[in-house]
Amino acid sequence: MTIAFNDVRAAADRIAGHTRPLVVAPLGDRAFDGAFGEAEGWLALEFMQHTGSFKARGAYNFVRSHIEAGLMPDAGVVIASGGNAGLACAWAAARHSVRATVFVPEAAPAVKVDRLRRLGATVRQVGSEYAEALAASQKYAAESGALESHAYDHPLIAAGAGTVVEELVQALPGVDTVLVAVGGGGLFTGIAASAREHGVRVVAVEPEHCCALHSALQAGAVVDVPVDSVAADSLGARRTSEMALEWAGKDHVRSVLVTDEAIVSARQALWDDRRLAVEHAAATALAAVTSGVYTPAPGERVAVILCGANTDPGDLTRGTRLPG
Repeated sequence: MTIAFNDVRAAADRIAGHTRPLVVAPLGDRAFDGAFGEAEGWLALEFMQHTGSFKARGAYNFVRSHIEAGLMPDAGVVIASGGNAGLACAWAAARHSVRATVFVPEAAPAVKVDRLRRLGATVRQVGSEYAEALAASQKYAAESGALESHAYDHPLIAAGAGTVVEELVQALPGVDTVLVAVGGGGLFTGIAASAREHGVRVVAVEPEHCCALHSALQAGAVVDVPVDSVAADSLGARRTSEMALEWAGKDHVRSVLVTDEAIVSARQALWDDRRLAVEHAAATALAAVTSGVYTPAPGERVAVILCGANTDPGDLTRGTRLPG
């Protein structure tokens, strides 16, 4: 099971007019204490998407595709999520008058759970991690007949996410490199498939203690990993997808790790410098540059995907406690 560029193009056609177009913003000189050096830095503001994250793209593609094929059951759709994928699934289902049931870990941020319910989804909180919520959702799908979606490991979800790059290359001609945070790998997979077609490099960024893709690359196979990061609510998948691992091995992709301290610092910098309140997952991509893990070359056009903003902005003024 994998995707190709044609899948991303089909998704772009399917979601056109239903999702918000990507907005990009230049960083300007000396942004973030000059971390970009003589490179040209841009922020891709995908957190402005419906439901506050890129996930709306894949969710709409998934739901619409099944409806067009006559494969949507009366029981609707079910998904397990750390929050963002569930929000997107609930939104896409509501757009099509389809029932949505969303399983989330008990520790899912209250802001996400509240929004799920406002979108009309039935919310079930199970377990302490995404993997437990996933197992519960699979059991529910088998018993109810609901269509099982996935937060990241499905070709339609990944292809929908990849439409970000299709819009990025239009908004920012000549972009050289895209930096993207990686959890389970759906966004990364779609971006990698689209980016290769356009000659764009991809830097896959993960927290050092929450790195399913990086660990899979080292092992040469998908493996289970521990999850312990300030960004775990969005990036806390215990294992990446086979699709993501396949695309991570391509020559236009580089995998890097960042510390939680760097993520917190980057998130705070986005607030201090731009008044952008984003999730720690979104700040993870920027942290690769601000921490020096990835150093852009002079003249390189670099786009940082800010993937989500479903967060409590209060800790931007009172500080964030790191997991320990």
